[in-house]
Order: sequence, then C-alpha cells, then structure tokens
Amino acid sequence: MNLYLRLLWALLRAWRRPRLLPGAMFERVLRVWPTDLDIIGHMNNARYLAMVDLMLVEYFVRSGLARAMLRAGWRPMSGGAIITYRKSLQPFQRYRLRFSHDVSDLHWNYMRFEFVREDGVLCATGMMKGAVVSRSGLVPNAESWDAMGHQFTPKPLPANVEHWLAAERGLVDWARGTVA
Repeated sequence: MNLYLRLLWALLRAWRRPRLLPGAMFERVLRVWPTDLDIIGHMNNARYLAMVDLMLVEYFVRSGLARAMLRAGWRPMSGGAIITYRKSLQPFQRYRLRFSHDVSDLHWNYMRFEFVREDGVLCATGMMKGAVVSRSGLVPNAESWDAMGHQFTPKPLPANVEHWLAAERGLVDWARGTVA
C-alpha cells in the first residue's frame, strides 16, 4: 500500500481515537504489502522506520502535540534512530507495531518501538529521538508539554538510552576524524 494512503489512514484513525498520555503504549496491526519488499522478498529495512514515522504521526495527533505545534508554528524534528533486526517479515504477513514515548530530557523525547509477528516473535526493535523546533532552535520540553496541557518532569535517562547517546557521540567524533 502506498505510504501516502497509509499516512491518510493514520491521520483519520488518530482523530477518532482517544487522547494519549505521555508514556502510554499503543499498537497497530499492520500487513507487509508488496510495495514494502526489497529485492530479497522480505520487508525492506527502510520501510520499518517509515512505519515508525506513521506511528509518530498518530502519536502527535493523539497526544495533542500536533495541535500545539500548529498553534505555535513549531515543527517536529527527528534526531536519530537505532534499530536492530531479528527476524524478517514476509509478504502479506501481519504484524503488530508497538510504540511508546518512554522518556524525555530537557529537549529530546525518546520513543521505543517493536515489530512483533502474530506468533509473538520479535522481528525488530529500536528507539528514536525527536524534538520540537521553532525558528530559534529546540523548544524546551517544559514548554511543549505545557502547550499540550501536561506537566513536564525530567527523569534520569535509562542505561540503554545513555549507551545509545554515547555511541552516537562516538560516531560523530569518528566522522569528524577526532577518533582513530
């Protein structure tokens, strides 16, 4: 199925669903369509993150963030993603995509996702980070959460997020040639 059709479907579905609170997990049952396949015949690696983007759209609408961003002239920005693949998804196979906003620091929000086959087998899992930006830069989470009607209380980042951020810094240093 074309991604534009899926985007439209995600928006229509999100407007009909109840509001999400920070930290709530939600999931969608999806299917692998022929347009999702790579030359090997299973779901393309890039398509996994495209499906996560559709879940983000639903999260933005259902959490109230989309409305807050429109009012303030803000926009969402992805800051990176980490994903690991364990098992492949085959043509026409159904799977569950689970998504949750796990933790936030002063500016960044860390979302977890899992692709699970109907038999319960984990196919892929990962995290992505995102922020809200204005013309002047990153919007503090205290401000964006307030615009959604929520109190923001920063919590310590879990070890897995800290490790990911350390690896990310290492990659940037390596790309700049500051690490051998």
